Amino acid sequence: SDLVKYILVQERCKPSYGEEEGFIEIPAGKIREYENIFDGLRREVWEETGLELIEIQGEKETVTCECNGYKVVSFNSFYSSQNLSGGYSIILQTFICKAKGKLLKQSDESVNIRWISVQDLKMLLEKDESIFYPMHINALKKYVREKTN
Repeated sequence: SDLVKYILVQERCKPSYGEEEGFIEIPAGKIREYENIFDGLRREVWEETGLELIEIQGEKETVTCECNGYKVVSFNSFYSSQNLSGGYSIILQTFICKAKGKLLKQSDESVNIRWISVQDLKMLLEKDESIFYPMHINALKKYVREKTN
């Protein structure tokens, strides 16, 4: 379709993280102990951007199992990433979401929160991927490939 696709990006503003300050990223955060990942995603996006998630790709297909005192939720994210060095050890799940609402100008952890076209994202990645938060680069490249083919 001729509909231009947009993605929400922001710049990291977490002084305690030092070198990561100013990297372009997508909204992200840590889930709390035993917090459902989709609830955590909604909470983090709301805290960082002021937007309400109205759809998370894969959420409807979630499978839950309760057995032997465990409650386990299984899901497919858009992409999974793990860092093998640098920063702090982390495994990151990336989701495709639809959102509504009015964007915050900035939050405690991010500034310059804005929608950019997938075409502009593609150009930024090709020009200099070192301006991006490393944990998000592969997922952003995959998204661009899927949206520009």
